[in-house]
Amino acid sequence: MTQGTTSKQQRLIIGSLFCAFFIILLLGRMIYLQTFRYESLYKQSEKNRIRIQSVTPKRGIIFDREKRILVDNRASYTLSVVPVEIAKTETAQKLSTLLDLEQSEITRRIRKNTISRFQPALIKRDLGFEQIAILEEQNELFPGAVYRKDQVRLYKPDLSAECFTGYVGEISSEEIKSLDPSIYKAGRVIGKSGIEKQYDRELRGLEGTEYLEITASGQLLGVLEEQHGVLAEPGGDIVLTIDKDIQKAANESFVDFSCGAAVALDPRNGEILAIVSKPSNDANIFSSVIPAVLWQSILADTNNPLLNRPLNGLYPPASTYKLVIAGAGLELGLIDRNSVFPHSCTGGYRFGIRVFRCWLPAGHGKTNVVEAIERSCDVYFYQLGQKLGLEEFYKYSTACGFGRKTGIDLPQEASGNVPDREWYDKRIGKGQWTMAVILNLAIGQGEILSTPLQLAQFYCGLANKGRVYRPHLLKSIIETDGRETSRGGEFSFALPFSPETLEILNEGLVQVMHGEEGTARGSKIKGVTMAGKTGTAQNPHGENHSWFVGFAPADDPQIVACVIVENAGHGSDHAAPAVRKILKTYLEKHNLLNKEILIVEVN
Repeated sequence: MTQGTTSKQQRLIIGSLFCAFFIILLLGRMIYLQTFRYESLYKQSEKNRIRIQSVTPKRGIIFDREKRILVDNRASYTLSVVPVEIAKTETAQKLSTLLDLEQSEITRRIRKNTISRFQPALIKRDLGFEQIAILEEQNELFPGAVYRKDQVRLYKPDLSAECFTGYVGEISSEEIKSLDPSIYKAGRVIGKSGIEKQYDRELRGLEGTEYLEITASGQLLGVLEEQHGVLAEPGGDIVLTIDKDIQKAANESFVDFSCGAAVALDPRNGEILAIVSKPSNDANIFSSVIPAVLWQSILADTNNPLLNRPLNGLYPPASTYKLVIAGAGLELGLIDRNSVFPHSCTGGYRFGIRVFRCWLPAGHGKTNVVEAIERSCDVYFYQLGQKLGLEEFYKYSTACGFGRKTGIDLPQEASGNVPDREWYDKRIGKGQWTMAVILNLAIGQGEILSTPLQLAQFYCGLANKGRVYRPHLLKSIIETDGRETSRGGEFSFALPFSPETLEILNEGLVQVMHGEEGTARGSKIKGVTMAGKTGTAQNPHGENHSWFVGFAPADDPQIVACVIVENAGHGSDHAAPAVRKILKTYLEKHNLLNKEILIVEVN
C-alpha cells in the first residue's frame, strides 16, 4: 500500500468520524427537543399561531318603568393592533391613511392602551363599513392589526334624557389609576355621567376571551375551534322609575324655550317620573369619537348644554320659597291662620331708607297667610321674614332640605346655598351687611339658591303629609339569569311642620289656582281641582326666570312637577302651562281626571 493510499484512507476515516459525530449530535438534539423540550416548544409554537383576544360583554339595557327601552346597544367594529407584531412593519403608517389619523396619534393610542406587547391595544372604535371591508380583503397588508365586533350605546334622542342616562366613553389614564384592574382595562369604555356612571358595575358585565388562529405573517385565519376561551358575562339590565310618556311631555313643554329644567316625582316614594335639562346634548355623539369641531361648538355654546340644570342649576327659588317662610312663621307662633300685619300692602314696604317693592304696584291691601300665598304678596312676607330673623330662616330652610344634596342616585349633585351670619361675615364682611338681607330671603331672592330637584323634593313633603322620600331613578335590576331585584323608596326626612301647618299651607296653594286673585288661575285643568305656586326669580343677567311647582290629585297626591324656564318672565305665563301639560299627561294616563287635583304654586 502506497503512502498516498494510506493518507487517502485516513482522510476518509476522519471525515466519517466527523459525519458520525454530527449525526449523533443532531440525533441527540432532536431527541432532546422532542423528548425533554416538547411541552415548552409546543406551547411556544401555539403562541405563534394563536392570538388571545378579549370579548366585550353586552352592556345592560336601560328601560323605563314599563320596560320600554331608553338605552340600547348597536353593533360596531373596534380596531386594535398587537404592538410586538407591528414594531418592524409599516402597519401604523398604512392605518394612518386608512383611518385618517396622524401616525403620531396612533402611536400615542398604542402606548396608552398597551397592557402587554402581545395583547391587542385599542386604536379606534366604531369603524366605518368601507374601512372594515379594506381590512377584511387586504388583511395581509396590515400585519398586527385586528378588528372585532363590538357595540356602541344607542340613546333615544327625542326624550332629552341625557341629563339622567348620561353616556359612556373610553377610560381615561387618570380614571384607570383608581379602578379595579381585574375589571377595568385600558381602552375599554366606562360610564362617564348619569345612570351609566352610577351603575356602571351593574351594566358592564365581565369580559371574556377567544382564541384566534393566525399565520406566521400575522394574517388572521379565524377563531380556533379546538381552543375554548372564557365566555363573556353580559351586564345586568336596569329598570328606571322614569315614565317615558311623562318624560316626553316634560320635554315637549320646552318646545318654545331654549333653557330650563323640569322634574316630576311620585311624592309617595321619591320615584322620579321625568327629568329634563334644556338645552341638552344627544348622548349618541359621545358614543364614538367626537369631532373636534363639534366638541368646540358645545364648549362655546353660551347656553351651556353641558350643565345638568335639574341637579346643578342654582337659582333663587323666588315666591315658591314663601311656603318655607309661612310654615316657619306658623310653627313658631309668629302668625296663625287669620293673622294680618299692621302694615298693609300698598305696593311696597319701607325698611330703613329703602323701599322694598311688591310685584303688584297697586298693592294687595291687608291679607292673612292663606291670602298672601294665593296672591303671592311680597309685602306680607317681608314683614314675616323680619319677624322670623336670619337664624330661624336658616334653621327651617335646612330642615326643609335646602342647602344640602337630596341624595339622588346620580353623580355630581349640587348642594345649593342657604346663607347664615357666618356666610355673610365671610363673603361681605363683619359689620358690612344689615338685616335687610332677610327681606330678600323671605321672598326667595338674594343669596338663597336652590336646584329644581331640591324645590321639587320640598313640595313632595307638602304633598305627602310632611314625609320626604329620597329622590331616586333605579326601580329594579334584572340579572343575567332573569332574576329581578326591586329597589323601594327610602325615607329621607320629615318637614318641620305640624299637620295643622301643612293644612294651612295647602289651603293657600289651592287658592293660588282657584281663588279670585290666585296668581295661576289661568292654568287650571277643566274638571279638576288644582293648586299651585308661581315664582318669578330676578336674574341680573337678563329677563326673569319663570318658576312653577305642582302636585295632584288633591285628595291623594301622586305626582309633583317642578319647572323653571330661564329668561322667560312671570311664572304664571310660562312655567305654569308647562307643569299643567306634565300633570295632565299623568292624570289622563291614570284616569284621574275625575278626581281632585292639587298643584303647588311658584311665584
